[in-house]
Amino acid sequence: MTPRLRTARLRVRLMLVLTFSTGIVDAVCYLGLDRVFTANMTGNVVILGMGLAGADGLSVAGPLLALAGFMGGAAVGGRLLRNSAAAWTARTTAALCFVAVVVASLAIGSATIDAFATPGRSLTFSVTALLGSAMGLQAATARSLAVPDVTTVAVTATVVHLSSDATSGGAEQGASTRRVLAIGLLLAGAAVGALLLRWHLAAGLSLAAVTCVVVATIGVIAHRRLENESMEE
Repeated sequence: MTPRLRTARLRVRLMLVLTFSTGIVDAVCYLGLDRVFTANMTGNVVILGMGLAGADGLSVAGPLLALAGFMGGAAVGGRLLRNSAAAWTARTTAALCFVAVVVASLAIGSATIDAFATPGRSLTFSVTALLGSAMGLQAATARSLAVPDVTTVAVTATVVHLSSDATSGGAEQGASTRRVLAIGLLLAGAAVGALLLRWHLAAGLSLAAVTCVVVATIGVIAHRRLENESMEE
């Protein structure tokens, strides 16, 4: 197996790990904050629509802020990574580290600031917007790496591809496994996030931040190894 092929496979694994992390973040946000998704914008837009229709207990401001934050983070990521050409670069690492810093800062704040015990609307909205921007930046980073079927923030298209290719036989080698893992890891992440929320809001956010740091670290190490092996060849 060539170094580039090994690195490409590693990128798939890293994006799958980020998908697990996203499940944690969305579970924490939806259950622990304001019934809002900060990564899954499909679900968030649906919640916004129901809120606009006056559904009981559903906020309008929360989904709007999450959507605005996500779009802002994705726009920054698109600008930052516009010339990355589906390769891991220093900017890729910087983007993921920034995501980790935002999530970790919120985890630390929720563990140390008394206001998080019974957060008011302004604090909830601020956390929602910040997490939305972080998830938007993460999604843009995953998009720049161009891993098929793994956006890290949603699996709707993945489910469609998995189901349609199951009957048409058109899936490329390894695609079905990748798709099943993406769906399963998002599911597992949501379950873990819900369980950790029983302990504390900071628990799930901390795990998500650590996961992002690990992904960034492994990614940059693998990229440097590829550069060294290419020079030796």
